[in-house]
Amino acid sequence: MLNPHFDNRFVRDLPGDPDTSPGVRQVHGAAYSRVAPTPVAQPRLLAYSADMARRLGFSEADVASEDFARVFGGNALLPGMQPFAANYGGHQFGQWAGQLGDGRAITLGEMINADGERWELQLKGAGPTPYSRSADGRAVLRSSIREFLCSEAMHHLGVPTTRALSLVGTGEWIERDMFYDGHPQMEPGAVVCRVAPSFIRFGNFELPASRNDAELLRQLADFCIRRDFPELRGVGRGQALYAEWFARVCERTAVLMAHWIRVGFVHGVMNTDNMSILGLTIDYGPYGWVDNFDPGWTPNTTDRYQRRYRFGQQPQVAYWNLGRLAGSLSLLFDDTEPLQAGLRRFVSTYLDADRENTARKLGLAESREEDTALMQHLQDLLTEGEIDMTLFFRGLADVDVHSPTLAPMEDAFYDPARREAVEPALREWLERYAARVVQQDLPAAQRRERMNAANPRYVLRNYLAQQAIDRATEGDIAGVTELLEVMRHPYDDQPGRDAYARRRPDWARERAGCSMLSCSS
Repeated sequence: MLNPHFDNRFVRDLPGDPDTSPGVRQVHGAAYSRVAPTPVAQPRLLAYSADMARRLGFSEADVASEDFARVFGGNALLPGMQPFAANYGGHQFGQWAGQLGDGRAITLGEMINADGERWELQLKGAGPTPYSRSADGRAVLRSSIREFLCSEAMHHLGVPTTRALSLVGTGEWIERDMFYDGHPQMEPGAVVCRVAPSFIRFGNFELPASRNDAELLRQLADFCIRRDFPELRGVGRGQALYAEWFARVCERTAVLMAHWIRVGFVHGVMNTDNMSILGLTIDYGPYGWVDNFDPGWTPNTTDRYQRRYRFGQQPQVAYWNLGRLAGSLSLLFDDTEPLQAGLRRFVSTYLDADRENTARKLGLAESREEDTALMQHLQDLLTEGEIDMTLFFRGLADVDVHSPTLAPMEDAFYDPARREAVEPALREWLERYAARVVQQDLPAAQRRERMNAANPRYVLRNYLAQQAIDRATEGDIAGVTELLEVMRHPYDDQPGRDAYARRRPDWARERAGCSMLSCSS
C-alpha cells in the first residue's frame, strides 16, 4: 500500500509565492510557487528502478498498482505531498538569463524512508508552472528515457547524481521541433520521477542576489546549510559558516568534475541553473559519452560552434560557475577573501582527485608527478589516433607489462589510417607505461582489479540509448529495461552482453540522437 511519510521542509521553512493563479509570471520574494501536476490521458508505468524503489520503501506490489502509475504520472497525490515548482535564475551559455525556475519539473514532496533518509520526489514533464515561459511543461518519451537511464547508469558508475524512480507513459502526443529547424513532429509523451536529497541549484541563490534581495538569499543559505549540510553543525556561525559551506560546495563540485572526466561523460549544458549545490549530476539533457577520445567534443547542437561545454573544458566551466555563485553569495560577506579561498579549494580538490584518477586508471599504486605527463601524452595520442576511450582503458588492464602489445586494445581503433599514423608513438608510450608499472610493487592481479574498478566496461553510449528509444517508440520497452540492467553493473564483465561494450558503429557517427542532440524535449 502506497503510504510514505513526507516532511516537506522546503515549503514549510521558506517563503512561497502568494499568487496561486495559473499563468507565467515573475515571482519576487519567494523560493517557490505551489502548483499541481496536470493530469495525463492514460498514465502507464513503462519502467522503474528496482534499486530506487526498494530504497524508498515501495514494494513490488506498490509498483505494480494502478495508484503508482497515477501518482508518478501526475494524476494523483499521496497524503502529505505538497507539490511546488522552485524559483531560480541562472547563467546560460555565459550570459545572465534572469528568472528561469522549474518550467516542467514539479516536486511532489520530501519523502523520509525507513532509514531516515530524505528524498525529494520530482516529476519532470508534469505540466506547466509559473516558470514555463512559452513551453507546455511536458516532456517526450525520447528525452525521458535518456534521463531515466542516465540517472541510474551514473549512480552505478559511482558518479554523484540525482536518481530516477520511474518512467510513465502519458498516452498523449506532443509536438517538438527536435533540432529547431522548422520541422516539428508529434512524439509520445512521458513523465520521469527523479529523486535526490535536494534539487537546490546555484541558480536558486543567483536570482535573489540579482534582485538585491539579501533577506531571501540569507534564508536560502541558512536553510540549505541546515537541511542539506548537517556535517556543518558546530562549525560556527555567520560568515565563517557561510565560508565553510561554500568551500564544501566547491569541493563536491570538483569531485564531480573529476568523475565526469574519469568515465568520459559530457553534460552538454552546464548552465548555472543545471549545477547542483550538493555536487550531483543534475538535468540530463543533451549529454553524451565520448566514444573516440576528443577533449573538444560536445553532444549539444546548440553549442556546436562555441563548444563552451566541451568535454575537456568541463572543470574550467565548473570553476566559472562557482565564481558566479560566489558573486551572488558575496552579499552575505564583508569581503570576498573567504569566497576566494573556497574557489582555491576547488582547484586543489580537483587536482588531487584527477591525480588519484590517473593512478587508478593506469593501475598505479600511487600517483607521481611524472604520471600526469604520462596520462596527458596518452590522451594526446588517443585524440590523434581517433581511439575509443572506454575500450582502450579497459583493454589496458590486460596488457602484459613484461611484453606489452596493443592486442588488448585492438577493438578501440575507429580509423585504420589514423591508427597507422599514430601506432609507432603509441607503442613507444606503451613501453614507457610498462616500465613505470614494473617499477612499483603491485601484483598483476591487484593492478588489473584496481584498473577495472576505475575503467568501466559498459557506458551509456548515445547510440545504445537511441536504439532503446527506437524500440520504445514502436511499443517495445524491453530495450530500456535490458539496457538498465546492463548499466547496473558497469565494471563487471557480463557474459552474453558483448554487444553493449562495442565501439560506436559507423552508422551512428552522424545519426540524430547518436552523435549530437538538442535541448528539445
